[in-house]
Amino acid sequence: MKAPRQTAPDGAPPRRGAARRGFAARLLHKPTAAVSAGYLLLVVLVTLLAGPLAPYDPDAQDLTAALQGPSGAHLLGTGELGRDILSRLMHGGQITLLGVVITLAVYLTLGVPAGMVAGYRGGWFDRLVLKSADLISAIPVIIVLLVVLAVFTNNESAAMAANGLLGAPLLARVVRSATLGVKEELYVRAAVAGGIRDRVIIRRHVLPRVTGVVLVQASVYGAYAVLLETGLGFLGVGTTEASWGSMIAEASKNIGTDPWLLVPSGFMIISFILALGLLSDGLRDTLAERYAPPADKPPSRRMGRPRGGSPQPVRAEASGTPREIDEPDADALLSVRGLTVSLRIEGTPTEVIRDVSFDLHAGEVLGIVGETGCGKTITATSLLGMLPAGGEIASGTIRFEGGDLARADAATLRKVRGRRIGWISQDPIAGLDPSFTAGAQVAEIVRLHTGCSRKQARQRALELFAKVRLPDPGRVAGSYPHQLSGGMAQRVGIAAALAGDPALVIADEPTTALDVTVQAEILDLLRELQAGGTAVVLITHDWGVLADLCDRAVVMYAGEVVEEAEVTALVTAPAHPYTAGLLGSDPHHALPGEPLPAVEGAVPPPTQWPVGCHFQNRCPRVTDACKEKPVVISHLVELERSMRCLRPLELVGGGTHE
Repeated sequence: MKAPRQTAPDGAPPRRGAARRGFAARLLHKPTAAVSAGYLLLVVLVTLLAGPLAPYDPDAQDLTAALQGPSGAHLLGTGELGRDILSRLMHGGQITLLGVVITLAVYLTLGVPAGMVAGYRGGWFDRLVLKSADLISAIPVIIVLLVVLAVFTNNESAAMAANGLLGAPLLARVVRSATLGVKEELYVRAAVAGGIRDRVIIRRHVLPRVTGVVLVQASVYGAYAVLLETGLGFLGVGTTEASWGSMIAEASKNIGTDPWLLVPSGFMIISFILALGLLSDGLRDTLAERYAPPADKPPSRRMGRPRGGSPQPVRAEASGTPREIDEPDADALLSVRGLTVSLRIEGTPTEVIRDVSFDLHAGEVLGIVGETGCGKTITATSLLGMLPAGGEIASGTIRFEGGDLARADAATLRKVRGRRIGWISQDPIAGLDPSFTAGAQVAEIVRLHTGCSRKQARQRALELFAKVRLPDPGRVAGSYPHQLSGGMAQRVGIAAALAGDPALVIADEPTTALDVTVQAEILDLLRELQAGGTAVVLITHDWGVLADLCDRAVVMYAGEVVEEAEVTALVTAPAHPYTAGLLGSDPHHALPGEPLPAVEGAVPPPTQWPVGCHFQNRCPRVTDACKEKPVVISHLVELERSMRCLRPLELVGGGTHE
């Protein structure tokens, strides 16, 4: 009986009773799959033990008993030369099943790795796999196999190996499609951000998720191999030994005089193929259950955090003179200058962020704020070289610890990810691979970056869990992602980000899906990181979180930085109309009976960015000059503020551009 699922508050790990049954127990709980597995096991055992179990030699002839039906001496009757059908079925299974094993071994060994690499890495190898699959689809397989048998006379093993070779590109194409979907999962991106090598990600994170697809394809191709061996035997070009195919050929010649002869071999082939398909379906469904959340798991709530900030511009008690700043800050831990990123949209390279510049010093927290679609996450992922497929850095520099990450190769980025720059994803559950326990995933990153033993990595993972305030770290380490609450999963994600002791942590909306209490705990953890000297880039929609944690803030709109300033100055005296509009949209400032404040309109997609200021269609201060040409960002050095606006809100002391 399935143990009832135990629920636990955010601060407590699930009890042991909440653990799911093992893989074998869940498979055997499916009657169809269990019966099919038992039948196939019986067939394989009887076939392997045919020598001692078979009542007769498969080639022993008794012409006086030819073409007889079932009897006490011959339980399934005899063939045209008086050979015992049961004995030939048992011995013949060795030849047929060996052919299936050879076919599937070649089919899976070549097709699965090729498909995963093609889907994960892309490039010329991906094109090669697709072209090979198209070519194989146009070749009549039986013609190729007949040629192979002409070269290797009666060598059915060679024919079955060739059959696996011909099917491998087709399997690779299917696995490639499945891999493309898995590649975009957040936990795979988190593994990349952790600096894990591609081959490890493919083996440990991609392969388990495509196994269901592989099993279905293997069962179909295994059934096809049985039918192919039968066809070769029917044509008389296969092996001369007893096999299920040769028995079908014998039965077809005597179908008019002894129809029974077709029943034993036909039943064996049909039942074997049917059981193979049903078992693969059961295995696929059992694997899928590993990733599915419990049916009674309540949906997570999304609760907002009280937001602060005044919607009205306030005068700043400082003055500043605008000038351009292009050189990276040599004292900054991270200095981004003129970053422009393009993605392929409908096949055309299109800029999605443009001329983004900011600095981040050690121990500082920099917030990036803006509406959805403004380019916050693309900016963050570009720092780690984790842009979506087809994305590239068109121009600009990303200076980090003396090197330019914008021009770094894959090996350099892999050394930086996880070790010098940690990543905290916005979806804590999706950022963890459901195939492994939380402790195993953090220990994997620890081993990668420290080279320690498995035992030491497990101990370090427990220390990290304690550091992020997870109660009972040992039990949490043995829990799977679906057994963790959102807050616990987020703390595990933070532990993974800290596994390499990074100098910089990028937190992509780490509190979005969490309730207010858990938000406060996560922010406390990030604040402790800052106190320890770790710099943080925080992506958020929440002005309250921004004001609570950040030292400086960058406001982005439609792929551009429109304002950057110290947080208090930004919240109390916004210079850009968009910043003021965001602050004014706080529902806490709504008046009873009045519509909720909001910035009218929506962020335009990159393909519809206007000439000139991107905010022009929503700006209450727009002029004709705002529409003529792109607006260059300017800097008020004394005010430590940057803005991209021709008519900013008034700042005292000559800081206005009106």
